[in-house]
Amino acid sequence: MQFILIVKASRNSEGGNLPPEHLMEAMSRYNEMLVEAGVRVMAKGIQPSSNGMRISYPEVGNAPVITEGPFDVTKDLVAGFIIIDVNSKEEAVEWALKMPDPQGYGEGQIELRQLFE
Repeated sequence: MQFILIVKASRNSEGGNLPPEHLMEAMSRYNEMLVEAGVRVMAKGIQPSSNGMRISYPEVGNAPVITEGPFDVTKDLVAGFIIIDVNSKEEAVEWALKMPDPQGYGEGQIELRQLFE
């Protein structure tokens, strides 16, 4: 079963501010644990929305609309993700709970979602 741990964006990540060094080190150790356990499929950070765009389809049959970033900091923005392959939802939750605060500054939030097989 594959799950994605979605690291939500924050004002700091959108501003290009990295977490404090001790959190970066903790996240590196966490990723090493995932690799050693053989459950990590992929892990990537995502650049701020100022480097992105949204493509929307507001009217059926019409051309898509492209909106350049940056976007307002909301719970919709993502700063990174890790995909894990585990045996159960319970195991996915255990791994998610081991992740250190990905943002620091009291802004960290992780969303755990199962992927379609």
